[in-house]
Amino acid sequence: MMKIGIIGAGNIGGNLARRLTSLGHDVSIANSRGPETLKALAEETGATPVLASEAARGARIVVVTVPLKAVPDLPSGILDGAAEGAAVIDTGNYYPQRDGRISAVEEGLTESRWTEQQIDHPVTKAFNGTYAQDILDKGLPQGTPGRQALPVAGDDAEAKQAVRDLIDELGFDTVDAGGIDESWRQQPGTPVYGNRGDAGTIAKALADATPERTAEWRA
Repeated sequence: MMKIGIIGAGNIGGNLARRLTSLGHDVSIANSRGPETLKALAEETGATPVLASEAARGARIVVVTVPLKAVPDLPSGILDGAAEGAAVIDTGNYYPQRDGRISAVEEGLTESRWTEQQIDHPVTKAFNGTYAQDILDKGLPQGTPGRQALPVAGDDAEAKQAVRDLIDELGFDTVDAGGIDESWRQQPGTPVYGNRGDAGTIAKALADATPERTAEWRA
C-alpha cells in the first residue's frame, strides 16, 4: 500500500483513482473546483477528496493530470509536502486549440520540461498517450503475450523505476523512453502517441519519432 496523490480528476485522473484504490493504495484526489465536487468519485472509489494544495502531502507518487494551460495556476509549492524522493508523473499534452500558444513549447522545449519549470520539480512522463478507458479495461498480468506497453520518460532513475513498477501493477508493460529532453518522442503526433502496442511495438515507435512538431499540433 502506497500513498498516492492525484491532481486533476478528469478521465485519466479519475480512472487512475479507480484502479489504484482497487489495488489497495491510499489515494488522495484534487481538482480545480474543490473537494466537495468529488463526492461521487470518492464514494465510488474510496479515494479521499482534498484541496489541490494538500493532494501531494505524504505521497510517494504524485500524478499531475491537468490541462497544460492550468499547470502555471497550480498552488505554489504544491509538491512541498510530498514524501522525500517522491516521483511526480506528468500525463500532460500540449493541445494549442485548448491551451493557447505556449511559446517555449512551440520553439522546441519538451512539454514535460516546461511543466517541470512551472511546478519546480522533476517529472516522469507517462500516460500522456494512453486512452483513459484502457486504464480500466486493458491491464493484463505480467508476462501475458501482447501485453500493452506504455512509454515512460524521465531523468531520475529511481523515480522512473517507481513509476514503471506502478504501471506494471496496473497491468501494463513499460518501455524506457529516455530522459525528459527526449520526451518529444511520445508527444502528440508521434508514432507512439495513442499506440496500443506491446513493448516491441512501442520501442520501435519511439525510435521512429522525429522531433518536428507537425502542423496540427502547433498554434
